[in-house]
Amino acid sequence: MAANVPNQLKHNQHASGYILAAPHSGSGKTTLSIGLMRALRRRGVDVVPAKIGPDYIDPQFHQVAAGRRSVNLDGWAMSEPTLASLGTGMAEHGSLLAIEGVMGLFDGAVKPGVLGHGATADIAKFFKLPVVLVVDCAGMGQSVAALVKGFAEFDPKVNIAGVILNKLGSMRHVSMMQAALDDIGMAVIGAIPRHDHLVLPSRHLGLVQASESIEIEDQIERIADQVEAHVSLERLEELAMPPVIDECGDVGTNEGVRPSSIVSSVLPSIAPLGQHIAVAADDAFRFFYPHLEEGWKRAGAEISYFSPLDDEAPARAADAIYLPGGYPELHAGRLAANQRFIGGLQAAAQNGIQIYGECGGYMVLGDGLVDKEGSRHKMAGLLSLETSFEKRKLHLGYRHVVRDDGVVFRGHEFHYATTLTEKGGALFSDVGGEQSYGLRQGSVSGSFVHLIDRA
Repeated sequence: MAANVPNQLKHNQHASGYILAAPHSGSGKTTLSIGLMRALRRRGVDVVPAKIGPDYIDPQFHQVAAGRRSVNLDGWAMSEPTLASLGTGMAEHGSLLAIEGVMGLFDGAVKPGVLGHGATADIAKFFKLPVVLVVDCAGMGQSVAALVKGFAEFDPKVNIAGVILNKLGSMRHVSMMQAALDDIGMAVIGAIPRHDHLVLPSRHLGLVQASESIEIEDQIERIADQVEAHVSLERLEELAMPPVIDECGDVGTNEGVRPSSIVSSVLPSIAPLGQHIAVAADDAFRFFYPHLEEGWKRAGAEISYFSPLDDEAPARAADAIYLPGGYPELHAGRLAANQRFIGGLQAAAQNGIQIYGECGGYMVLGDGLVDKEGSRHKMAGLLSLETSFEKRKLHLGYRHVVRDDGVVFRGHEFHYATTLTEKGGALFSDVGGEQSYGLRQGSVSGSFVHLIDRA
């Protein structure tokens, strides 16, 4: 029950939205999402992008394509009031909500969270938004009808309003797929031929960050050209519907209600680290959830930014320092040599300034980091931690953790680092008390868990 969702509500007739989903990962969701965002923007549509799930990289591409910052919506980790506020804010700041799903439409965590398993379907039901299913048609013929019908009927509360056929081989292939889907009454709003040159570059945590690609604008323009040529943007806008939530947050009809303002007691979902927070921000430290940043600002915190890669130290006036996740392992030698940055952290720790690092930021607060070539780089030395990428090991999944002061959070862990040494007092334990995460030493703390919301 979403008892804390505000009920001084009114229906906004101007904003509508859709969710782009797929039967499985690798179907082309991200590529098509950014192509659709740019193509719609070319038409003068005020697009508001979002990404379902704990993803930091896809939203960076959304921002470039749509010209507006993308937010994360997480049905496993976020409370219903947090989701309601985020949805409201999106609806109030644009005319079309373009939301990209995660993995397959019904894929999520093994154990349920706030709304369910963290699947795209959970967000579709919560906001009652139509789903456009992207189908990878490579190696498929009339069987597409069985696949799409199965997805459409699996959960009657999920409205699959149309499909975009992707990776088609020929016009005959298009005709075959169209006829099969006509037989089950499913609308085809796009049919895109295979274009291997439109694939976005990737690395071990997903796509290469948008900020690292000097050709990103040209790539997005080429993708948008294909979308304009092969997708009916008019039909996409027609099937989009207003996002709606009931006062209880339950699935209902589009006669429901919605919070009138994102400015509510819901945000910040996680309390600010201080009154003036210095945040590391560059290609080594890019993974900062927009809803947390916005929440801290709304709570009255001042946020300043500094670039460790440019050897900048955190602001001396800051009473807290945040090192978010990112790719410090790709820049370990450069970071180790940047003494203004390292010295600034060490001086802040000596003065009792709160310093918090997540994932990549956590590793940099440690004694040393071994890169994939086996070279060790000395880090800040503020936590008894040694990590290595020489032998990678995947750590992936949602985390429900209790901080050492008793506050409970939901978050996500995704990294390939191997922990060689981790000594000291644990910062978190899981809710079952079976595992510990992170370290706290004096005013310095961190863990591999990316915090998403307070539980």
